[in-house]
Amino acid sequence: MEPLTTGLVLAADAAIDLQMHTTYSDGKWTPEQLIDYLAGEQFALVAVTDHERVDTIASLRRLAAPKRLHVLAAAEMSTTWNGDATDILCYGFALGENELYRLAQDVLHQQRAITREVYAKLLQQGYTFPQKQDVLRASEGEPRNVDDLVSLLEQHAYATNVDGAAEIVWDAGFFYATNGIAAVVDATHRCGGVCLIAHPGRGGEGCTRYDAALFDQLRQEVPIDGFEVYYPTHTPEQTAMYLEYAQKHHLLTSSGSDSHGPDKKPIKYSADLSRDLLERLGIRVK
Repeated sequence: MEPLTTGLVLAADAAIDLQMHTTYSDGKWTPEQLIDYLAGEQFALVAVTDHERVDTIASLRRLAAPKRLHVLAAAEMSTTWNGDATDILCYGFALGENELYRLAQDVLHQQRAITREVYAKLLQQGYTFPQKQDVLRASEGEPRNVDDLVSLLEQHAYATNVDGAAEIVWDAGFFYATNGIAAVVDATHRCGGVCLIAHPGRGGEGCTRYDAALFDQLRQEVPIDGFEVYYPTHTPEQTAMYLEYAQKHHLLTSSGSDSHGPDKKPIKYSADLSRDLLERLGIRVK
């Protein structure tokens, strides 16, 4: 289906991680740091799911290829359903300036415009950031998202913790740009990929916490392909419920650490946990 993964065969216990983030979106790993770490830890297959970054996969693969690390085409897309946030993990889609690429770029442009407006509002309110270039070195000194704004406030001692800084940002008018879930699923399917709900049991921050009844409702409206069953904050009861539901309805399951930096490292999930997903993407698990 795609370079570096077509015809790939993995042992059932091969180490994979299908959700991670770099400085291409809201992560603290630079792409080079994350690829070096994953190769050094002998991961067999990974998905770097930077938010809306369907345009950075080729560069990640160029970094990974000399290290014989296999990288799926993947991204986490910000969507809404029933008025609340639902993040969607998209895997195995075709690259290029296609429908999914255009949806992702639209949200990126909106989010950066929102961030610039909030940054200007903070300056109008009297906040000053003399160390901006150092704090935002990874983004060339310019705030790109809510995490950059939070870092600026924290590092300049306007807040004592992340929650306090985030409250200032939201009070200044920040909000997340999103696509509708149906549009993202349709675009991904048209591009040959599959869509799974990210961390369905996490909830919080305006996100839907899914149970069987909500899955039933969503599936009546949107042809979702599955969900992330194995996730660090899912309870054993949630994991068992999601796995049972997926098996009953023949849905795909994924496993991801949601690593955003060295303080929360990738997890070595066994390939067998996501066998159906991998085989749908042309990867054999034996």
